[in-house]
Amino acid sequence: MNTRIFSCFFAACVCAWTPAHAQNGEIALKPNNRVTISIGGIPDNEVPQISKVYTISDNGTVNLLHIGEVRAAGLKPSTLQRTIEQTYIAREIYTRPTVTVTTNDSASTAQMVYVVGGIKGNGTVPYNSSMTILKAISAAGGFSPFAKPSKTKLIRNGVTTEINLKDISSDPARDIKLQPEDQIIVPD
Repeated sequence: MNTRIFSCFFAACVCAWTPAHAQNGEIALKPNNRVTISIGGIPDNEVPQISKVYTISDNGTVNLLHIGEVRAAGLKPSTLQRTIEQTYIAREIYTRPTVTVTTNDSASTAQMVYVVGGIKGNGTVPYNSSMTILKAISAAGGFSPFAKPSKTKLIRNGVTTEINLKDISSDPARDIKLQPEDQIIVPD
């Protein structure tokens, strides 16, 4: 009898404590967002291997102990935590895991600059107040071998401006200061 009362009390506490029920207005997660995943209800020696800060990969996943890649991009934190719990239970790894997923507010609302086309790497670059067009391209991996920097376009607030980056490279004082959500298109 006491065991049943304790079990019901514990279940009620877990449901009341789980942030999934309290997170209103959640923003869907995106690649490169940082999330903190905490887990309870598992062996103590495995908690530190799972409970930590993760960066969502470019392909939109996080890699977790025993279950591998879990899709995170496009999900709200509360949905991700339920998905992780259900995956651990369905694969019979843990019987009653309690997962909490929280976002770093600054990471989930971070302002970005987008560089597309003739670049070597990822075209999404976190904005900072000292960012210029050449710094953004460098942060995105630099020009690809087939890039045509002389015909680069900057799109800001729906207005497209053509820029010759060869001129800017020869005179860095002419480098253009960027604003959040600017888009840079480097043709191939």
